[in-house]
Amino acid sequence: MKRMMKRKKESDPRTIAMYVSMVTIVINLLLSVFKLTAGILAHSGAMISDGVHSASDVLSTIVVIVGVNIAGKKSDKEHPYGHDRMECVAAIILSAMLMATGIMIGISGIRKIASGSGEETVIPGLLALAAAVLSIMVKEWMYWYTRAAAKKIHSGAVMADAWHHRSDALSSVGAMIGIAGARLGYPVLDPVASVVICIFIGKAAVDVFRDAMDKMVDKACDDETVRKMKESAMEVMGVKQIDDIRTRMFGAKVYVEIEIAAEGNLVLMESHEIAENVHLSIEKHFPDVKHCMVHVNPLPGSETQKNDRECL
Repeated sequence: MKRMMKRKKESDPRTIAMYVSMVTIVINLLLSVFKLTAGILAHSGAMISDGVHSASDVLSTIVVIVGVNIAGKKSDKEHPYGHDRMECVAAIILSAMLMATGIMIGISGIRKIASGSGEETVIPGLLALAAAVLSIMVKEWMYWYTRAAAKKIHSGAVMADAWHHRSDALSSVGAMIGIAGARLGYPVLDPVASVVICIFIGKAAVDVFRDAMDKMVDKACDDETVRKMKESAMEVMGVKQIDDIRTRMFGAKVYVEIEIAAEGNLVLMESHEIAENVHLSIEKHFPDVKHCMVHVNPLPGSETQKNDRECL
């Protein structure tokens, strides 16, 4: 019994999200301190920018924790459909934070390039290059680690945080190239790397924002998913055809409304049983579906409709 309860707790979305978030917070704190220190000691603007980006990941992960916990709250009188969209709100906040970070880093790099003298002429030390390589390895691992958790619990906010880690890994690649180029005799490449980092971060911010907005405005599922839902419904005994199906994203979850056709001479209990089986089949085969509503229509040309026409 204790083992069953433990497995249930370990598979709880909020528990998984909390655990993953705490791991990433600790790693990001250590990594950002190391990169900022390396950037200062080795005189690398690109590494300092990269360290600021890692530090922003800590705040973004806190936003994820808050968003996932609120989204996991049960339905109440004021929110009968639950709080799932709070994950989208968290993801939108993350995208804004990403964009702001990218803009600040880009402006800093452009100013150094435009100045033509001073800080950008300093050759970065070897410590900055080592910090960039370490950051690439750690942040890429964090991306795959967080991405796996996001897929397991179907969380858009956690997936957004994973992309935040990927953008940090890409920014570290830019920093590494800039630092290496500066050490080879092209010091301007260090601030140029900051501008490249800005572009990567901005692209990640836009992707996260678009995904969150799609889920906020009830976007339909993709055609392939809808097709598979129809196939699942048609496999239920008594279903003769699919008259209509509509889907909508609600945060990380999906709501489905489907109209099926059955023989018109069925009694109410038989029609209800068919509808219930379709409902259960859809929710069983598609874990993201929070609720499936089924409406049963009489099959065109069925016995009931023939009798109705004869009476007329």
